[in-house]
Amino acid sequence: MPSQDERSPVDDGVPTEIQPVEVRDLKTRVSDDLGEVSKAAKDAAQTATQKIQDTVAEQTDFAAHQVGGISTALQKVGAELESSDQAQVGRYAKQIGESVAVLAKKMEGRDLREIASMAEDFGRKQPLAFLGVAALAGLAASRFLTASAIRKSSPSAPGKMQASTDFQLSSTAGTSGGPHNG
Repeated sequence: MPSQDERSPVDDGVPTEIQPVEVRDLKTRVSDDLGEVSKAAKDAAQTATQKIQDTVAEQTDFAAHQVGGISTALQKVGAELESSDQAQVGRYAKQIGESVAVLAKKMEGRDLREIASMAEDFGRKQPLAFLGVAALAGLAASRFLTASAIRKSSPSAPGKMQASTDFQLSSTAGTSGGPHNG
């Protein structure tokens, strides 16, 4: 029985000294190629992972920027309300805006799990501010969706008019002495 040193890198049970040189060279090249393919796959996976992390980081920074914009808007509204006849509401709006600004600054450079945890904490510590931000986000989303729906339906507006005209015609047809009324 040959010793471990006499066996080929791919242990097929045939001692190395018995194998032809070409077979040993082929096995060595295949082994090297497999190593290179494995390294290339690992490098590609690392590159893809890094790109995903970069994209997520960009999106969280964008979200932090948007939350900062909401806080600025709340503070401006609060200042305007304070100078009008609704000073108490204005103070609340400014306080909410300041709290949201702190949250926005803390969001920068964080990953999604940290941001979700921060949002939960913010909701527990500042429920009024959290509800206010949620209401504003809902209002913004509904305005966005409404604007999108109007833009999509604008080219087909004549079709809409036709549909409503058809409905009016069909609803009056039954009462105008048609076949149903004898």
